[in-house]
Amino acid sequence: MLETLGIHFPSLAIYLVNFLLVLILLYLFAYKPILKLMDQRADRIRESLEVAEKAREDAASSQDAIQEQITEARREGQRIMDQTREATERFRTEEMDKARQEAEAFVERAKADIQRERDTALQEVRASFGDLAITAAERVIRSSLDRTAHESLIAQVLEEGESLRRG
Repeated sequence: MLETLGIHFPSLAIYLVNFLLVLILLYLFAYKPILKLMDQRADRIRESLEVAEKAREDAASSQDAIQEQITEARREGQRIMDQTREATERFRTEEMDKARQEAEAFVERAKADIQRERDTALQEVRASFGDLAITAAERVIRSSLDRTAHESLIAQVLEEGESLRRG
């Protein structure tokens, strides 16, 4: 009955043996090398992905390290600025104190000079007033005084005192 359908057993067996032989040959010479090439390619892709992931992690850690260095540099800069501010403030305070002390010393010297000049002037006035009083008394004793003579004597003594001060 199969022969009526056009199926011939010996030919079918030969076709089947040929198909199995071609299948075995393809498996041995084509399928295994193709699978081997595909496995190698998959390994290379996996390795590339691992390298890329490692590079990404390295870049991230490098970015973190750079950010930390930037932060540390900012802290260091701020610390230096604070130290500079403190040093400037200390210097300014020291200079202000020094200037204040110099000004106070100058004022004290000026007061001492003024007091010395005042004392000297008072001594000169006392000495010249004493001389004027003695001179006036001598003249009063030598001459009798009326009102006009008295006024002219006072004017003369004052002029002499003035000339003594100038000279």
